[in-house]
Amino acid sequence: MTHPHNPKSKTQDHPSQDHPTQDQPAPVGPLNLFPIGLGCTGMTPHSYSDSPRRQEMIQVLRTAAELGVEFFDTSEIQGPYTGEQLLGDAFARAHTPPAVSAGSSAQPPTIATKFGWNIDNGEPTGELNSRPETIRRVAQESARRLGVERLDLFMQHRVDPEVPIEEVAGTVGELVDKGLVAHFGLCEASATTIARAHREFPVAAVESEYSLWSRGVEESVLPTCAELRIGFIAYSPLAKGMLSAQLTEPNADSNSPRLHPDNFAQNQRNAARVAEIAHRYDATAAQIALAWLLDRGARHPGGMLVLPGSINPARIKENVAAANVTLADDDRAALDNLLDTHPLAGERYVDKHLRFIDRD
Repeated sequence: MTHPHNPKSKTQDHPSQDHPTQDQPAPVGPLNLFPIGLGCTGMTPHSYSDSPRRQEMIQVLRTAAELGVEFFDTSEIQGPYTGEQLLGDAFARAHTPPAVSAGSSAQPPTIATKFGWNIDNGEPTGELNSRPETIRRVAQESARRLGVERLDLFMQHRVDPEVPIEEVAGTVGELVDKGLVAHFGLCEASATTIARAHREFPVAAVESEYSLWSRGVEESVLPTCAELRIGFIAYSPLAKGMLSAQLTEPNADSNSPRLHPDNFAQNQRNAARVAEIAHRYDATAAQIALAWLLDRGARHPGGMLVLPGSINPARIKENVAAANVTLADDDRAALDNLLDTHPLAGERYVDKHLRFIDRD
């Protein structure tokens, strides 16, 4: 049964030409945010002692906010738990907010966190768990760790085939009614799953991998989000670092076969092409890769936010500045057609991770 408080999706007009610049927030579903966020996976300490790294990462988060970042992405499983604790210490509404620069928002940032993995005695088991009782418990615990009364965006980390998505959406809808959650989201969900969930309770945003290298969402996920005016969050927009032109050696241990030795050289040619275009703009390859996504996001009816991850303040500043890059038509076309002329080698994930991706 459809959730009784299922309002129509909130829609907003979108610019038809240039993507938003730093002083122009963009709609992402019902949220209105600077369109470049920060993925926080790489900064999660494994233990939450009062270590120098913990203090360093708190400062990185606050620096990102000073630079204009308004959206931070974490999950219960990061650590586990320590990713949420880190953001709670940096930004908890109950704490005195850090000073921000004159050009930045003085409001607390929007934080997305996620449920959906089984954690037993503090150790992830590698199994999915989106049972209603688990969702309710995780929401309470995540809010406590983040130091908030209400979770901004509560997302299913991966679709659990053992729990109907209508049951998941309805459970989160109940948490919205109770004031514990503001918005519901999905990660790596298929178009069919997105539509089913949205019929039960409004999906505010869908987060999936999307970059110059990973365009699978263009087939059906993005069109479904556009039709339903659902915001889209693009994670790994720099192809796990390859499109930043910072990776110069293959990594046999990477969870992405595209970075493995057998595939690296072929894929690096794509990165070199992006770097050639970047040179004409006096920009970095990372900025061009992000600008391409922002350009597409400006045309997406539900709005789009890109989510590069970094623990380096200089890189975060570089990424934020991508909002000021406007691509010429010929360069946009060259990037659109990049994979036609330089096909990729390798899947985006190794099999043990790829099996958790929901597909039609």
